Order: sequence, then C-alpha cells, then structure tokens
Amino acid sequence: MPDRAGVVVTGGGNGIGRAIAHRLNAAGARVVVNDLDPEAAAQVADEVGGLALPGDAASAEGVRALVDGARDHLGAIDVFFANAGIARGDADAATDADFEASWQVNVMGHVRAARALMPEWLERGEGRFVATASAAGLLMMLGSAPYTVSKHAAVAHAEWLSATYRHRGIVVQALCPQGVRTAMLDDTGPAGDVTLKDAAITPEQVAETVFDALQDDRFLILPHPEVAAYARAKADDPDRWLGGMNRLQRRIEELRPDF
Repeated sequence: MPDRAGVVVTGGGNGIGRAIAHRLNAAGARVVVNDLDPEAAAQVADEVGGLALPGDAASAEGVRALVDGARDHLGAIDVFFANAGIARGDADAATDADFEASWQVNVMGHVRAARALMPEWLERGEGRFVATASAAGLLMMLGSAPYTVSKHAAVAHAEWLSATYRHRGIVVQALCPQGVRTAMLDDTGPAGDVTLKDAAITPEQVAETVFDALQDDRFLILPHPEVAAYARAKADDPDRWLGGMNRLQRRIEELRPDF
C-alpha cells in the first residue's frame, strides 16, 4: 500500500468499517468514510481526520457520486474497501425483497464500484479492491439464505476480478470473517448463538488482520484461520460437511422450534 494512500471505506460508520478506517489512518492513510448514516460517517471521519461522503454505496448513482467525490478529495483512490453489507431474511421466510436487497448491497455494490474504479486503475497499472464477503461466502450462514447466496456471489466476483486483472497491477482481496462483535451479529438470533458467538472477535482484531494482509496481497483474508480448514473439509467431502451443518441446524431448531 502506498505511503499516504487514498482509501475509501464503505459501511465505515461502525463495526468492521470503522475499525479499518482507524487502523489505516494510524498507518498514515488518508481516509474517505462512506455510510448510509450521515452522522455515523461524519463521526468516524472526524475521528480519523478524513472526509465523510455518506450515501448509498450500492446504487449506480450512489457509487458514482462516492467514487467521484473521493477522487476529488484524495486525488486518486488507491484502496477501495467494499465493506457495506446487509443481512436480510429469516430462515425459509426470506422474501423476494430480502433476496433483492441482499443482491443489490452485497453484490452489485461491489460490481458497480469495480466498474467505476477499474478504468483509472488499469491506466495507472495499480489499485486495490478489498471485498468484505464473510466466511458465509465460503461456507454458509444457517438461518439466512439471502446472506449465504449473496456472499458466495461476492467471493465469486472478487475471484473473477483477481483472475482477470492481477497481471495488470490490480490486487483484489476477499475479507471473510466469521462472527464479529457488531450489531449485525446481535441480529443473527439463534443461528448466530449456535454457530458464531463463541468464537466472535472484535472489529479491531479484524482490522489488524486486514492490515497484515495488505502487506502480502493474499487473496483470502481470514481473521478466523479455522475457516480455511472448514472450507477444505467442505471441498473434500461435501456430504459429510452438509451433514455436520444439518446437525447445527437441528441445534438451532431446539433453541427456537419455529426457526
């Protein structure tokens, strides 16, 4: 990462995004903080001496305004953290609207940001795109099909970007934590109680792992190293892995029979 790098963090008003903004500011980066909540974005920007550009980081118009505004302020965007995300839909009660909202924020926000960033990065021969995709993008999140499906797509999109552009100086990384002590984890209900909360880490721990990964350009950023072993087990024997996940599902249903 360049000295005094120009960094954009979406979903930067709280949780992982806020922690990343603080960690990179401590390393000398100049940070633009984006969030749907203008007050949260302004507070974090004030904390890190950066610029708040609140707005929708998923829509075409919102992404274009963010990228243009960040370039005006920074001169150039060196690192873009596509961190904004949502978790919608409860078990098999997820609606079409839940799937659509998850797709727009968790996937199309990344697609639109990369589309806006790539021409300049390819001309410069450098740029870094970090997608917050969750361990659910490699494994799954019991209790939420929209989250699981959209995060898998986020990982796939990041893989495609990396394979397509790495020889042209573009670094693409996928951040895939499991449980992180944020408001989103609090909203996961019994599924989160069974699968995530015991091993949950702080946003600051995630940010430290991210900072380390910026030094070696690894594609998968795994704040929970055990996720790599889980992903290997899934690939080696899908039926056995799915059987284990089903046992966890039954434990969840014991906590809440209507789940």
